[in-house]
Amino acid sequence: MAKLALVGAGHAHMTLMTTINDFIEQGHSVDVIGPGERHYYSGMGPGMLGGTYSSKEISFPVKHMCEEQGATFHVDSCVGVDPEQQIIKLKSGKEISYDVASFNTGSSIVDDLVQPDSKYVYTVKPIEKLQEGRNQIIELADKKSLHIGVVGAGPAGVEVAGNALAAAQEAGANATVRLYHGKNFMKSAPEKVRRLTRSIIEKHGVQLIGGQYVSTVSTGTVTLTDGTVYNDDIIFVAMGVRPRPLFEPSGIPSGPDGGMLVNKYLQSPKFDNLFGGGDCIWFEPQPLDKVGVYAVRQNQVLTDNVMARLSNEPLKEFLPGGDYLLIYNTGKNTGVLHKFGICFNGRLAFLIKDYIDSKFIAKFKPDYDK
Repeated sequence: MAKLALVGAGHAHMTLMTTINDFIEQGHSVDVIGPGERHYYSGMGPGMLGGTYSSKEISFPVKHMCEEQGATFHVDSCVGVDPEQQIIKLKSGKEISYDVASFNTGSSIVDDLVQPDSKYVYTVKPIEKLQEGRNQIIELADKKSLHIGVVGAGPAGVEVAGNALAAAQEAGANATVRLYHGKNFMKSAPEKVRRLTRSIIEKHGVQLIGGQYVSTVSTGTVTLTDGTVYNDDIIFVAMGVRPRPLFEPSGIPSGPDGGMLVNKYLQSPKFDNLFGGGDCIWFEPQPLDKVGVYAVRQNQVLTDNVMARLSNEPLKEFLPGGDYLLIYNTGKNTGVLHKFGICFNGRLAFLIKDYIDSKFIAKFKPDYDK
């Protein structure tokens, strides 16, 4: 009997977690490590902030799902790996041995500008932080005026700004939402996408603050590089993502961003019993954007290759695929859609996103939790 460890209960592991029975029937034991009993789908996180969805509607009961099939679920986090001794080290002090392991530990928000011990500052990951931010908006809704700041120039910042305003207005707050975007607004997006996105969030009432980068964030204040200070009651930080510093310190080859280096089989080129998917990997054949579509596309290949490695069978190649659909949730059930040069904003874009996201949730969510 071999020992399989799934480190992370995220998007790229959903198929693995729903097919644990197959591994158990083959005589293998399965350990799953996740930070909580539920896993939140990041694509619907802004909608939860804005009040479109409840936290239960956008999350999977991963602990129950895994234990129901015979796995051991550890509510914990991985802080190190000994790939030579084949041991996973957990924050609690536990150690999990493995024969084959797969990593889907996600990414964390770049929050270097946030001062230590700052209060009412919420990063957009983990997604649960958006629920905390929403709760705080509701709690402060009866203030004479409520100021909400969002630090980040990319899609995450746009989505959070639009939905934070929606949450505040739903709660009856006299709210101002400021999006601090530095010198570039959505610089990686095509010009038409930038224009349509800017148009719709400004129409909602979001104020765009640009020209200077943010230098520091602390309780109640956002300070720009020119010394300008803005006072915000609640601040969201959406400054991009990076893999957690796990692999290089553990002696596992990593890419330029610190993610675990994987080959075309989603397998470590040095340790052939290690696999990975999602934001925590660096795909050696070609760099991949940190977007959920790749984690979703990796599901089946990751599942097949983990089983193949346990059975000493040939591995399958992961093909990233071509262009992918991008839809931003800009709040108030509106969105911006972009693919193959087609771009439009409004309610239809949101409805398409809602359909796709809800279909993903329904595919993996157990009937008892729907």
